[in-house]
Amino acid sequence: MSSTPVQTSPATTMISFARGAPSTDIVDVEGLKQAAVAAFDSDPAGMTGYGTAVGYVPLRRWIAEKHGVPVEHVLVTNGSMQADAFLFDELATPGAAVITERPTYDRTLLGLRNRGADVHLVTLEEDGIAVEEVAALLEGGLRPALAHVIPNFQNPAGYTLSLAKRERLLELARQYDLVLFEDDPYVDIRFSGEPLPRMLELDGGAASEHVVYASSFSKTVCPGIRVGYLVGPPALIKKIQVRATNTYIAPNMVAQGTVYAYLQGDRFPAALERVKSALAERVGLLDDALRAHLPQATFRRPEGGYFLWVSLPEGEGHDVARITTEAAARGVAIVPGTDFLLEGGENSFRLAYSAVQPGDVDEGVRRLAEAIEAARP
Repeated sequence: MSSTPVQTSPATTMISFARGAPSTDIVDVEGLKQAAVAAFDSDPAGMTGYGTAVGYVPLRRWIAEKHGVPVEHVLVTNGSMQADAFLFDELATPGAAVITERPTYDRTLLGLRNRGADVHLVTLEEDGIAVEEVAALLEGGLRPALAHVIPNFQNPAGYTLSLAKRERLLELARQYDLVLFEDDPYVDIRFSGEPLPRMLELDGGAASEHVVYASSFSKTVCPGIRVGYLVGPPALIKKIQVRATNTYIAPNMVAQGTVYAYLQGDRFPAALERVKSALAERVGLLDDALRAHLPQATFRRPEGGYFLWVSLPEGEGHDVARITTEAAARGVAIVPGTDFLLEGGENSFRLAYSAVQPGDVDEGVRRLAEAIEAARP
């Protein structure tokens, strides 16, 4: 292993596989500008007033229609992380058991641990969470406040929960009166394969008693818009509405009104297709580059979303902290696998391909391969 990291040349351009956000060139900036103007023109009172804690009323209605539920089932928030936080505040109280995937989104782990929840990580397989591990925990007497699942193009792994596992989770939820938190911000960024029904739909939509659903417009419109939402039983949504009122009186009406105007306009479908096409190209290039420069690595090419999980062979002493340092010294940013786990992950890392220009993908992976070699014991 090299004793000191390579010093990055000032001329070296940083290639970042770290941030799960689209590059500006695939965001419909002009369309968003037009939508903002349209929102202010059509509803100046709605854009400039406080609004209500449940969100911008026309957008709330649009979301309810999208999911086939009454509006009382919907609460619009400042991004899906705010939706997560409200639900965790309500259910993941100190000492409450919570099931989630291993690995899972680092902010999910942070949010649960900061609230004092008793977190139980369940193996994430290539077709989703290991449902029989969940069953074993429940059969063993665990009674979690909720089970958190990212079903489509999971962050950080990029895996998708199979239909059979969705149905099995619902069976367990009904048997043990378990709340399934379907955290689904990437669902509309599918660029290959066939879409799968949401667990919310499989559980009856408006009649669902066991699924709370969250999603976001950060991935389909743009991250800076910060608009997400929850769909769940009205009694639970009403409790969370009280929390929302006490937190901010009302969320960002300008952002939500702009999203609504954009969705109502004629540019959104083509803009979404452009995002999906760009991501499909980038993940294809990343797949090729990994096979060329890191043939020893294992990974699964995702069918959508922003992320891909890479594992290096176990038993070879890989240290992802050293790899991350060596990579940064060569002008490449990654996120270590240890960030997404309570323990382990030293031989893994997450690559986000959404913000990397196509011409930089191969070079970024080549530099990363050099970093891995330099960090070897």
